[in-house]
Formats: sequence, structure tokens, C-alpha cells
Amino acid sequence: MNPTTVSKIHSPWPWSVTDADISFDVNGIEQQLKDFSRGCYVVNHSEKGFGLAQTAQIVSDDVQAANTTSLPVSAFAPALGTESLGDSNFRRVHGVKYAYYAGAMANGISSEELVIALGTAGILCSFGAAGLIPSRVEAAINRIQTALPNGPYMFNLIHSPSEPALERGSVELFLKHKVRTVEASAFLGLTPQIVYYRAAGLSRDGHGNILVANKVIAKVSRTEVAEKFMMPAPVKMLQKLVDEGAITPEQMELAQLVPMADDVTAEADSGGHTDNRPLVTLLPTILALKDEIQAKYQYDTPIRVGCGGGVGTPDAALATFNMGAAYIVTGSINQACVEAGASEHTRKLLATTEMADVTMAPAADMFEMGVKLQVVKRGTLFPMRANKLYELYTRYDSIESIPTEEREKLEKQVFRSSLDDIWAGTVAHFNERDPKQIERAEGNPKRKMALIFRWYLGLSSRWSNSGEVGREMDYQIWAGPALGAFNQWAKGSYLDNYQDRNAVDLAKHLMYGAAYLNRINSLTSQGVKLPTQLLRWKPTQRMA
Repeated sequence: MNPTTVSKIHSPWPWSVTDADISFDVNGIEQQLKDFSRGCYVVNHSEKGFGLAQTAQIVSDDVQAANTTSLPVSAFAPALGTESLGDSNFRRVHGVKYAYYAGAMANGISSEELVIALGTAGILCSFGAAGLIPSRVEAAINRIQTALPNGPYMFNLIHSPSEPALERGSVELFLKHKVRTVEASAFLGLTPQIVYYRAAGLSRDGHGNILVANKVIAKVSRTEVAEKFMMPAPVKMLQKLVDEGAITPEQMELAQLVPMADDVTAEADSGGHTDNRPLVTLLPTILALKDEIQAKYQYDTPIRVGCGGGVGTPDAALATFNMGAAYIVTGSINQACVEAGASEHTRKLLATTEMADVTMAPAADMFEMGVKLQVVKRGTLFPMRANKLYELYTRYDSIESIPTEEREKLEKQVFRSSLDDIWAGTVAHFNERDPKQIERAEGNPKRKMALIFRWYLGLSSRWSNSGEVGREMDYQIWAGPALGAFNQWAKGSYLDNYQDRNAVDLAKHLMYGAAYLNRINSLTSQGVKLPTQLLRWKPTQRMA
């Protein structure tokens, strides 16, 4: 049969393409594949091989094409781009362009600059309020709200079991300044603080519909925690808030009709606080739980489930969407960006970090509980020294009971000062943040030892952010394996240079790259064998 003849037997699509409209050049084909606003029509030429066009003509089913210059369409991909990825309601509710957000990194690593840069581009970002004193958080609120009066932006609210005053102070600030979206992270269960934030924003409109002014995106890695955020607030907590005059009886009633969170982020193997859960097992489990709870409570607006932790390349982004994520979350890759609140030394190190260059170390905020977080191990001694501190904490009941030789090593190698001086600095530190911490340590040697050790754990991350000279080997740098995957993907491109990494550019590469790969997968599933150089999204030029 003439290869230029359109035949219903050989073509699954009722279209033909004129030879003059077809591109057979690889570069031209790539440009057409990247033009998501138009469909792609694939043809096979007997001599020129694979070709692509953006226009086609309908051929009637019972009449063969008389025009020998036309070719039958053998595969087709529709005009779908980034808007086809994720949940459109996520974009609508949060007022953003993409089903994507940049997750918080504590101590202001997710800085005002990062939030504002992404927000200006219509991309949601969470300010890293965790670990910061209230005055610092308030300054960030004022600056971000001035730059983004209509959003989008949100602030991180981290669970602080060792410092409840900080969690309570953050909620009071968010309510005072009308911060309408928070990212709740590291919660082991619901607390009065997060319930207060949620319930205080509930009301009814003139038609009786429930209005949710204070939105919550809960970041979880366990089903038992996810379940609490997917269910309405506990009655006992609500009643106590009513008794205290914090919320009204009507708000208590409304809080029992809506879930605690609008969105639940399944946090897989991420940097910082993480349970190292595999994304491919965690996300389906949380999605199934969401369906189960929706069937039980029949919410008017179903909860959305997104996913982060391990999402550092376009391939990973598309895979996450294909598994049913309503949105994706990035973290580690943003820390190396120019807008991040990390030092030059840290950003340079992050740009060369590989997937195996991360490990677990004790967390400052949950030290006594044995909670660990994921950090970079190459180029720093922090993980080894932090784990040594936890070993000493579990073995001894007080600083005084630690053998003299061990104490001298601590003073010389880790603290670089006498433990008495460190305790004096610890007292001054917590008197500014949470004076009750010092009160609890009086007469409790074990507690005092924990606070001294937390001095090092807390400052090590700040040294990394500020670029403390002489303390480079003590830098605590949070990152997950997604960063290593990103660095491998970016190798050889302009993104190899950490000084050329901008958060908006990275976000667009992931989203546009995922949309491109979605189109490629659509064509290959129809039997199209594309040239190898077209199978991957490459960061050849800046997207922002």
C-alpha cells in the first residue's frame, strides 16, 4: 500500500497531515512538543521517517485520501500543559498558577526573598518560621504582606512539644495579622494551637454556606496523624477554646462540619524532619485514607492530598502526579537557590550533594524524644557530633556524670567553650524564647544536659545560614535525596552553577518538564519511537 495513503486500517485517528506542514527536523520537532498550547500529530514517512505536525485535516471514514502529498496520523497528543497536572481546585483555592508549592525550611531558610519571588510569579511558598522568635516572624509577616498583599504566601507552623510557647505565639501572630494559610508540620497529633487557628477563621455567609478563612496544609508522614487532620477538630479541644473565650459557640459548631486541613501533604523521604517513607508506598496509603474519611463525613469540599519528599526532577514530579497527587511539594532543591536564607558556603556545598550524601541526625526541637532529621553528611562533621551528643544523653543522667575525658572532648571539639559558659548562654537564649524551659531544668540535671546539648544542635543550623566562619565543619544542613537527583539531572547545564539557581526557574522546569514528559509518554504509549534526545526534559535555558 502507498505509505502516503490514509487508510482506516493503518491509522487509529481520522486525520491526515499535509506534507508541507510536517517537521522532520529533531530541533523543530522538539519545539512543537514543547508548545503545549497546540496538539501534536505524528506521521511516519517512508523515506524521512518520524515527523510531527500541529495541524491536521479530518478524513471521512469511507473515502480514501486522494491527495498523495498527505500522510495518515499514527499517533496524537492533545494540547495539555501544566494545567493538566494536579487538582485545579488547589490552584483556585490558593490563587496560584500551578499545583505546586515550595515547602518550608526552618530558621528562615525559606526566606522572605524566596516567598516573595515565588509569590510574585503566582507560586505558593511557605515561610520557614520554625525556630524563629516571635519578633522575627512578625517582621517577616509585615514584609511579605507588603510585597504580596493579595498573596499567594503561607507561613509554617511547626509542632513544638519542647517549646509550646513558640507554637502558641506563632498562632497568635498569624491571627493578629490575618495570615490566611499555614503549613502545619512535624505534628504528632492535634494541639490546641492548630485547632484554635482553624476554628477562629470559620463563619457562614449570607446563604448559610461555611466560609473557611484560615486554610491549613498539613504535612504528614503517618496515617494516624493524617487521619486527625482529615477529621473535624476534637470536641473537647473546641469546648475548652469556647470556655476560654478564644472562639465562639458557632465556630465550635462549624469546626465539627469541616476537616482540620484543606490539604494534606504526604511527606516522603525529605530533608529535615522525616520518617524516610518511600513515596510510592506512602502516597497511595494516604490517598486511600482520604477516600475512606470522605465517604464517612461527606465533606462539601473534599480534602486534597499532595506529596513531597523525593520530588526533585521533572520525572519525579510527573510520577507523583500520575500516582494521584493533587499537587507536589519541593524543599531541598530550593535551599541551594539564590533567594534561600542559606550562606554562600552552604549553597555551594548543596549544589554538589549526591543522593548518598545524606544521613539522619538528632533534631534540636525534639531531642529528648529521640526524633531525628535528614541532613547532609559530606563536608561537615555535624551528624557524627550530634549523634555523639544523643549517645551521651541516653547514657548519663547529668553533665557531671559524664567522664572527665569525654567532657573535655566536648568542650574542645564540639562546644569550643566550657560547659559552664555554654549553660550561661543557654539560659540567655531560652529566656528570650521560652523562659519556662529554664524553670523546668532547675533541679533536673537530665533536663539541663538536654538544653546544653540542644544549644549546639540549634546553633549549628544558624551557623549554616549565616555562614559562621570557623564553624563550617559544624554546619547542620537539611536535605533529602531529591537534591542529589536534581544535581544529577542538572549536571552539564547552566544549573550546575549554584549562583544561577532561582526558585521560580526551578519550579517552572519541574512543572513544564513534567507536562513535556506527560506528552512524551502519551505518544510512546501509542507505539511511537521517539529519538533518544527527545525523551527527557533538559534545562537548556532559563524558564523565568
